[in-house]
Amino acid sequence: MAADLAEKIRTGHYAPGDALPAQRDLSQRYGVTLMTLRQALRHLSDEGLIVQQAGKGTFVSPPHLAYRLGSLRSLADDLREQGHEVRTAVLDSGVRRPPAAVAAQLGTPALRLERVREFAGRPAVHQVSWVRKGLSARLRPVDFTTTSLYAALADAGVAVARATETIRPDVLDEVVAGHLRAAAGTPVFVSDRVTYALDDTAVVADRAVILGDTMEIRASRAATGLSLTWSGAL
Repeated sequence: MAADLAEKIRTGHYAPGDALPAQRDLSQRYGVTLMTLRQALRHLSDEGLIVQQAGKGTFVSPPHLAYRLGSLRSLADDLREQGHEVRTAVLDSGVRRPPAAVAAQLGTPALRLERVREFAGRPAVHQVSWVRKGLSARLRPVDFTTTSLYAALADAGVAVARATETIRPDVLDEVVAGHLRAAAGTPVFVSDRVTYALDDTAVVADRAVILGDTMEIRASRAATGLSLTWSGAL
């Protein structure tokens, strides 16, 4: 029974976000007791295939995201490579005076890009990127709804060598909550990344606010190294 339900979820018979039939209906359909059915549903929940909401029912988990933290590419590029459709809305693009901490790294003024990443029809990531003074003129004509910032940097002749990234939990403030169509106070991950060129000059300071129910951090350890990955369900 659990295997059959899992197969139906994976093949799209039950689509992401769909409500499964009521437990009593499922138990009759499979000819099992409610206790047996609930054990099967707990197994599917442990696998991340369903979400059970008290008083509302059982729902198919939305599709999974994975963001490879170890890469020097954009989040959107990582997701697209995995076959996910990611839409980008540009909320602001222009030369601005950055906050003091960013100005100390990149100089001032700098190019400010504010974007919202939408996945599976739902806004999931709010991202503000500051680009080093001196690169603004080369990047301002770029259509960032279709071109990633890292690709634009490469086209501008800027080769990135490394990045530092800090991830912390937080909650949505009212401004970002409006962009992500979520309630203020909703749990989020905040990723602050600084990207450096080959000469170790900081070229991008980036902050991504990621809805907390969209991703989790996973680590893959091997003798040759450590790989960290964002993954989870929207």
